[in-house]
Amino acid sequence: MTEANDAASADAPAAKKAPSRGPGLVVVGLVLLALLALVLWLTRPGPAYLQGQIEVDTVRVSSKIGGRVASLEAVQGDNVEQGQLMAVLYTPEMDDTSRQVQAQVDAAAAVVGLARAGAREETIQAARAQLAAAESVAELAAQTSRRIERLYADGVVPAQRRDEVLTQARASRAEAEVAREALRVAESAVRPEELEAAEAQLRQAQEGLAAVKSLLAENHVFAPADGSVTVKVVEPGELVGPGFPLFVVARLDRPWVVLNIREDLMSAISIGRRISGEVPALGRQSVDFEIYFIAPMADFATWRSARDLGGFDLKTFEIRARPVESVEGLRPGMSVLFAEERLRAGQ
Repeated sequence: MTEANDAASADAPAAKKAPSRGPGLVVVGLVLLALLALVLWLTRPGPAYLQGQIEVDTVRVSSKIGGRVASLEAVQGDNVEQGQLMAVLYTPEMDDTSRQVQAQVDAAAAVVGLARAGAREETIQAARAQLAAAESVAELAAQTSRRIERLYADGVVPAQRRDEVLTQARASRAEAEVAREALRVAESAVRPEELEAAEAQLRQAQEGLAAVKSLLAENHVFAPADGSVTVKVVEPGELVGPGFPLFVVARLDRPWVVLNIREDLMSAISIGRRISGEVPALGRQSVDFEIYFIAPMADFATWRSARDLGGFDLKTFEIRARPVESVEGLRPGMSVLFAEERLRAGQ
């Protein structure tokens, strides 16, 4: 018994010195929970976004007439202002037509000038002399007629002589009237109708010249609006036809965003509503847009199967919206992110 008690006494202190494992397990568990929480936080699903893209209105710069490109005054990337010269066309045919019509105008103007100036001064002087002579003859015939009338009354001359003198007096008066009319015609040169016809021909020629000059001015092509040159279609020396585009100008002052939306997000979308999006290229700057266009797209959406949607497909709508205020640095091609939750709420 003594030996057994001594052995038990020797093992007792050793058993009291064994370390406890409870606190260590707690610490390990807390660390694991913290790591799990961190992983869950890092892998948590973020907000769902729909991606739109900035577009701008574009203008095709062209000419009404065809010709050969003489020079280009703009290149891709240039910012142009409305009315700025962008290209010059070489149109020799139009130059020839302009000279021909100018010659017609000059000829018509000369005809009108002659009609307004009347006859030459020598012709008018001769007509005046003829009128004076005819009036003198008529006056002499009138005096002779009066004397013969008195002599006839006294019975000195016969009736035959009296009739002859009266007839001559009437003929002299008629000749004087003819001379007076000849002078009037010489002074007026042409009839009023002839002058009106000549003036009408002059106006017609002038209008034709104005039309040719208007077309000729089209060989200088100017920017129709402010913007940036995005496409240069032609090169100097190329031959282009009427209406053929020379440049494409993007109107940076009229940007808009295009966004494709499923119809299950359309409940709060309507014309005139404002939606807010973030532009990553501008440091995720928030921009407010106003919807001005809604139209269904031709194809059905394929993001979800019909089974998940309860037996039907969701159609896609194209939405266009313009910024409510001008945004510095907003350019075509930039992405705009719209949160689905805010779209559902109409924000």
